[in-house]
Amino acid sequence: MNQSYLYLLINTGTILFPFLFSFESRVRYVNWWKWLFPSMFITALVFLTWDQIFTVNGVWGFNDRYITGAHFMNLPIEEILFFFTVPYASIFIYAFTNTIWPDTPTLDKYANKISYAMLTIALILLVANYNKAYTALNCGYAVVLLCIQLFLVKGTYMGKFYRFYLWHLIPFFIVNGILTGWGIAEEVVWYNNHENLGIRMGTIPIEDSLYSFSLMLMNIMLIEGFKSRLKKKNALIGA
Repeated sequence: MNQSYLYLLINTGTILFPFLFSFESRVRYVNWWKWLFPSMFITALVFLTWDQIFTVNGVWGFNDRYITGAHFMNLPIEEILFFFTVPYASIFIYAFTNTIWPDTPTLDKYANKISYAMLTIALILLVANYNKAYTALNCGYAVVLLCIQLFLVKGTYMGKFYRFYLWHLIPFFIVNGILTGWGIAEEVVWYNNHENLGIRMGTIPIEDSLYSFSLMLMNIMLIEGFKSRLKKKNALIGA
């Protein structure tokens, strides 16, 4: 196999089955597209800006051995695709679990407490590691999103979000594990350990779990916001 296609194949494999099951009769993920695509695009703009700055400044980078060589704004095309294939596939889990198991009474009860706990941890890590770019920005952005959720949006879907986040960790460990060198000769994405805590979950920097948390939370907040606005608009039309 031409190894320069590995990152592209990871993207393809990530989205393949969720896309094929988008038309499944119970979940009808295709009906989510009107909220999903704008949410992914807005979120991708934020994360790709961050990504591009970190790449230019050597916080992380990409192994030429595993990418095709096509770049846009200093980023491999595969990295840009990541912010669409991974959210598409991951949020399919959110749609699926919400359809099959619509209620999360226990998590609904404790969702705010979980959010406050995560907010506190992120703030402590931010203050303690303000000089480490990846750790600090990860924690800082998580703080921003959690504050928006807790004090402005106050969405009632956070119990479902936390259930989804736990489920999504299964494909997260597989995809990020490969990208960071699990089962292959070298990593696809390398990290400058001077800019993170240097703690790994297998091959994955521990900050990646918070990175994925923020990536998923921003998408879900936007999706649920778009859904809510549409419901209000339909209600007004119906009235």
